[in-house]
Amino acid sequence: MNLLGGLVDGNGVVAMSSHAPQTTVVVVAETSATHLELERLDGVRLKDLTTLRIGGAPRAVWRAHSASELAHAVSLLDAAREPLLILGGGSNLVVADGDLDLTVVIAGNDDIEMRPDGLVRAGAGAVWDDVVAAAVDAGLSGIETLSGIPGSAGATPVQNVGAYGAEVGDVLTRVHLYNRKTGETEWVPASDLELAYRYSNLKFTGRAVVLEIELQLTPAELSIPLRHLGGKQLPLKEAREEILRVRAAKGMVLDPDDHDTWSAGSFFTNPVVAPELADEIARIVEAERPGEGETMPRYPQADGKVKLSAAWLIERAGFHRGFPDDNAPARLSTKHTLALTNRSGAVADDVVKLARTVRDGVRERFDVELVSEPVWIGLSMD
Repeated sequence: MNLLGGLVDGNGVVAMSSHAPQTTVVVVAETSATHLELERLDGVRLKDLTTLRIGGAPRAVWRAHSASELAHAVSLLDAAREPLLILGGGSNLVVADGDLDLTVVIAGNDDIEMRPDGLVRAGAGAVWDDVVAAAVDAGLSGIETLSGIPGSAGATPVQNVGAYGAEVGDVLTRVHLYNRKTGETEWVPASDLELAYRYSNLKFTGRAVVLEIELQLTPAELSIPLRHLGGKQLPLKEAREEILRVRAAKGMVLDPDDHDTWSAGSFFTNPVVAPELADEIARIVEAERPGEGETMPRYPQADGKVKLSAAWLIERAGFHRGFPDDNAPARLSTKHTLALTNRSGAVADDVVKLARTVRDGVRERFDVELVSEPVWIGLSMD
């Protein structure tokens, strides 16, 4: 039963309608006067809503236009024990094909608020790059190196999005959450999220839904240090343009006409390994490719371990850009080996097969287990 396909009457009883209109009003319980106007999107497949362009047809797709609508929609579906996918920009998903036994609620609350002191609030459904662009235009520094990252603002704290030496966690102050266990909404300090490299305690748990985020940026003329330029600082707008240029060169800025950008972004996280293993990998590569092992990218961590470049490992394990060949429906990007791309005709199984091949090849070559970054819906690599 699709709970949002009808009306909840004053006694909290579901009265299903036989023909769901484009916009349906849901009245939440007799104790609340709240009316939720949720837009129903008919005939939509998840391949239409994800940047990888794969995914089947859910039972229903709804768009919530405010934080309260989003929270109430989730509460109704949870109460009915309906399988649920909350969708932002669809940039970090690998979804099964065919008919999907779930309901999709799109976070459509896309408001962005900027204050002169640098405090920024954004709705979960705000396009992340719009948030970055607005901050740069307002003369606020702190997230310009995160320009061009696809997806929504609400997704950024979940996996602590980062690039070029900066992370959302560097400037995140609070998140407005709907707690799916208690049914309450609350502002939670960033310190409670256990933020780490591409991780928060919200990731993969489904315990809460991000409704809004709050950032503290810094009024400034210059950017934060740009790691790929050796720490150089640029005027904010120039820094944003530089990051967009670099990302576009790697196929990491979404372009509907460029299949090299039909991806889920960076597919694998950069592995963190023991220094002894890092040294061994460098020796293996140096023996085969003199000079490359000595210059292997490696980033010491506070706990003594070493973070390596997943893209570098993938290429040295024998997976070239464009792998496997020009005829494959799913390939590594021709610009950047960390992106798995849909060449317009791929289905979910094609992406899974490619991801598994790359993961297993790196493990066999270097004894490093690459961990996928996207969220998997209805399928897995195993």
